[in-house]
Amino acid sequence: MGQMGDSAEWTDIRQGDTDDVPAVMALLDGAVRWLTARDRPGQWGTEPLSGSRRLTTLISGIAADRGLHLAVRGDEVVGALGIGRPPAWVTPAVEPELYIMLLVTDRDHAGEGVGGRLLAYARSLALAAGVSLLRVDCYAGDDQALVRYYEGQGFTATQRFTVPQGDARWPGQVLEQRLG
Repeated sequence: MGQMGDSAEWTDIRQGDTDDVPAVMALLDGAVRWLTARDRPGQWGTEPLSGSRRLTTLISGIAADRGLHLAVRGDEVVGALGIGRPPAWVTPAVEPELYIMLLVTDRDHAGEGVGGRLLAYARSLALAAGVSLLRVDCYAGDDQALVRYYEGQGFTATQRFTVPQGDARWPGQVLEQRLG
């Protein structure tokens, strides 16, 4: 991996597999704790996501399909990128694309460029596959901080959507980036 010029330069990215699912779930649980401590439960709720059979199955499926990529520092997993098919509530692309289903980083390493490093890796995967469209969806509630993060990474907001969750509705935003 090339030099990045920031603290992420010593982060390696490796292929993940189903043995890595617990580490990814731990990252997600850490993100929930971090969001809850900042009174931002709208994104992922307040309960540990490792207890969700649906989500654990989804992450296992991404890993089984070779779409899981992990940012590691030594033996420590500090971030995860999941590539796969867009969810049913996202309008299908009319061209080949690389779809980011999961991006999560260790909140103990917030601000160190791990997410940006994983997004750069996703761009390189897309280009290697001859694909010029990279898309992601994210939580679009509260103060739109996550939408602004992706915009800061070069993405443009496109489709808005909502997903029913019990009595509530989860607001989402699809963003895209053109490559090449």
